[in-house]
Amino acid sequence: MSKGEETRQFIIEKAAPIFNVKGIAATAMSDIMEATKLSKGSMYVHFENKEVLACAAVDHNMKVLGDKILAAISKAKTAKEELFIYIDFFNNPLNPPITGGCPLLNFGMEADDTNPIVKEKVNGGIKFTQQILENSINKGITNGEFKPDWNASDFATIIFAMLEGGNLISRTSGSNDKMKVIIRTLKEMIEEKSH
Repeated sequence: MSKGEETRQFIIEKAAPIFNVKGIAATAMSDIMEATKLSKGSMYVHFENKEVLACAAVDHNMKVLGDKILAAISKAKTAKEELFIYIDFFNNPLNPPITGGCPLLNFGMEADDTNPIVKEKVNGGIKFTQQILENSINKGITNGEFKPDWNASDFATIIFAMLEGGNLISRTSGSNDKMKVIIRTLKEMIEEKSH
C-alpha cells in the first residue's frame, strides 16, 4: 500500500466507528479530524466530502462485521452449528461485535429516506447475510440434518429480522432479556426442522 492509501485506510478505520455510533448526519468532519489528528486539508485530499467518507465507513463497518461472522461460522462442523453460531454471535447487543452496534440496522434506519447510496449498500449487506443463512439451511437439507420441506429463504429472513429486532429492543431498553427470548425461540424453530 502506498503512503496515500495507508492514510486513506487509517482515516476510514478511525471514522467507521464514529459514523456507526453518531450516524452520518450527526458526524462532522471535525469529529473525524479529532480522531485522526489530521488537518482539514489532509482529510479532503483523500475524501472530497463527508458523504464519500461516510460511504467508505459504511463499507468498512459492514466488511468488518461480515468477516467476523464468516470467521465464527467457519468453525462449525455442521449446518445446524453454523446457524446456532450465527444466532449466538448476536447474543449481547449491549456489547456488540462492532462499536455502535449493527451497522445494517444503524445505517439502514438513517438512510432509508435520506441516502439512496447508503440504502443500497445496506440492502446489499442484508442480502449477503440472508444468503449465508440460506446456504447453511440448504446445506443441512442436502446432508440430511434438516427436513427437506424447510423453506431456506423464508427462514433466513425470519432469523435476520428477529435478530435485528432483538438488537433494537435490547439497545433501546438497555437489557438483553428480549434477545434471550428471541435466541431461544430461533433455536427451538431450528430443532423442530432438524432430524
